[in-house]
Order: sequence, then C-alpha cells, then structure tokens
Amino acid sequence: MTRSLTLTAAVLALGIAAITSPAAAQNAQMVCGERVEIVNALESGHHEKKAAAGLSGNGGLVELFTGEAGTWTLLLTLPGGPTCLLGAGEAWEGFAEKGNAGGLVPRNTSMQALPDDMT
Repeated sequence: MTRSLTLTAAVLALGIAAITSPAAAQNAQMVCGERVEIVNALESGHHEKKAAAGLSGNGGLVELFTGEAGTWTLLLTLPGGPTCLLGAGEAWEGFAEKGNAGGLVPRNTSMQALPDDMT
C-alpha cells in the first residue's frame, strides 16, 4: 500500500534533517496533532492497527501501528500534549512465537522463517 504523499514527505523531511545536521533536526517541525484524528487516519486511510504500545521515560505513550501490507507508523503522545509522528515506512515484519518448539515466525509473508539456530 502506498502512503499518502503528505505523510511520506513529512517523514522524509524529518529523516533528512536528522541525518544531515543535529541543529537542523532540532529546528525541524514535528508532524503532530490530536491523537484521535491521527489514529483515525491510520486506521481508515492506511488500514493500520495498533500492534504494540509502551510508556517512555518521560511518561509519553509510544505506539506502533502496523498494516497487513507491511506498512508501519510509530507515534508518541506526550502527557497532556499532542501526538507526534516519530516514523513511518514499509516492509514491517512482526514476529510470533513458534509454539512449543520456541523460536520466532514472521507474521508477514515477505520474509521467510528464521532457522531454529538463529532464534
């Protein structure tokens, strides 16, 4: 699935700014907004669902959204503040336990299962 041009351009601009110069990264504008609007856009527009979440050291909520086609989006919601896009991309590979034998099996089909000696 192809990402919207606006979202991709914003992520690309942030990534280039972060790579080229720490000062530029500090001055780069984050893509932020109301959490409900961003989550609705991910679910309806990009067909992504929440796959994982956790709390950062500053109390922010970090969420990973993934889609069946391998798309992914990483969000940070600050306490009492906005939700900001940390990154987005394609070719996400989630893993699941391989039953009683242990090991990991990819959830998406674009990657083969890891050999038992690599898990």
